[in-house]
Amino acid sequence: MNIDFPFHFDTRKRTAATGDDDHIRDLIEQLVLTGPGERVNRPAFGSGLQQLAFAPSSPELAAAVQFLVQGALEQYMGDLIRVESVQVDAVDSVLEVRISYVVKRTQERATAQFNTEA
Repeated sequence: MNIDFPFHFDTRKRTAATGDDDHIRDLIEQLVLTGPGERVNRPAFGSGLQQLAFAPSSPELAAAVQFLVQGALEQYMGDLIRVESVQVDAVDSVLEVRISYVVKRTQERATAQFNTEA
């Protein structure tokens, strides 16, 4: 078992735990929503999605986010998952990111979706 993200306590007042598949999704969420420079000993960790949420919505912004997220996933999670696709939609002030991936250990397909508002 792994520690659940975000950190919290379960009904028994112990550190909440999660299974392997949910833990991988939690790791993806942390990577996508962390900006470079936020981690003390890992200054390049993150995708920069939160900073781009304030840029004007456009197809170019969606392409930039897709490139940054896919690169971060391959760099930091390449040993755990195989990224099949990263789809980004910029609608008004919301960036919607959908990541389709395969967990290498189990070969199971999964999808994670994240939204960020400016």
